[in-house]
Amino acid sequence: MFSKEELSRYNRHIIIPEFGLEAQKKLKKSKVLVVGSGGLGSPMLLYLAAAGVGNIGIVDFDVVDDSNLQRQVLFGIDQIGNSKVIAAKKRLEHINPHIKINIYNTQLTSQNALEIIKDYDVVADGTDNFPTRYLVNDACVLLDKTNVYASIFQFEGQVSVFNFRNKNGLLGPNYRDLYPTPPPPGLVPNCAEGGVLGVLPGIIGSLQALEVIKVITGVGEPLSGKLYTFDALTFHSRTFIITRKSNNPLNGDNPTIHKLMDYEQFCGIPAVERKVKEVTLEEFLQMKSQELDFQLIDVREIHEFEELNLNGLLIPLSEITHKAHLISRNKKVIIHCRSGARSAKAIRELEDKFQFENLFNLKGGILAYSQMEKITVKA
Repeated sequence: MFSKEELSRYNRHIIIPEFGLEAQKKLKKSKVLVVGSGGLGSPMLLYLAAAGVGNIGIVDFDVVDDSNLQRQVLFGIDQIGNSKVIAAKKRLEHINPHIKINIYNTQLTSQNALEIIKDYDVVADGTDNFPTRYLVNDACVLLDKTNVYASIFQFEGQVSVFNFRNKNGLLGPNYRDLYPTPPPPGLVPNCAEGGVLGVLPGIIGSLQALEVIKVITGVGEPLSGKLYTFDALTFHSRTFIITRKSNNPLNGDNPTIHKLMDYEQFCGIPAVERKVKEVTLEEFLQMKSQELDFQLIDVREIHEFEELNLNGLLIPLSEITHKAHLISRNKKVIIHCRSGARSAKAIRELEDKFQFENLFNLKGGILAYSQMEKITVKA
């Protein structure tokens, strides 16, 4: 099964008495689907590829943004603006040419989840929103697949293994046994809203990779029926016991899950933020050269504005809804930030709260402008 190069590559695994060649064979034969290649997916994919998981699938429809690079170690500045799955495939093949990488440049939905997941042995959920977490869980339950779960926020992370069937055939709890229903919309912010310490997904994503390897090889005891939590500020960790709440836990039934549903409706929030209207940098510069009448709003912080600005009106994102009266409704309004992420969020907030219809995001933000003008912008 292994070439001379592979035996040399995996030597440090093979010489472990409790692991050995048989466990490495199981890794090579395995198929693992990673949903999300961001903060958690990046370290997880790096270690799964390096470990020799033979067939890795990646589901993600996002593109690399400069705000990702603080924690998504799979990518570099050369990939900004590129598809994450394509960039991830190239990086992983460079790390390990002996494995196969399948990419799905699409959003995981109720319509495609069962078709994508069915061909894999284990699913690793690296997503950051509740609709997709419930979707991944329910699809794994319906297909009898193990779901290795993790989540992160600010300084805290958690890991568990759901829907795992042990050597005796007993099925462990799934995500709904821990969280039967999602929290009210807006109660729990995601990382884009609340932030995350950059090193935290590296820690938690590596633990998630560890659990995937344990599930595949049968080495060690997976976190089935347990929730591991980690606090990066205090370095405290705790492990909580999770029990199955299904009516008949001994026969493996999951009576509460019969089919996939509309998870955005179930959670009361979209899995993906809606797109906003955009103008390209070229269109923006043409509007300036033609001296067209428009308003330019800069939603970065004051120190960013002082470093380099486009002579727009400075209204930091945290103040945007309090100063909405300063934004014109009678002309085209272009809103920008460093890369386009914060300005898109500002537009959604203004549209939702004040029904603005004349707002446009400057695609690529000040970063695109600085690259065109060959100006260095501090990170």
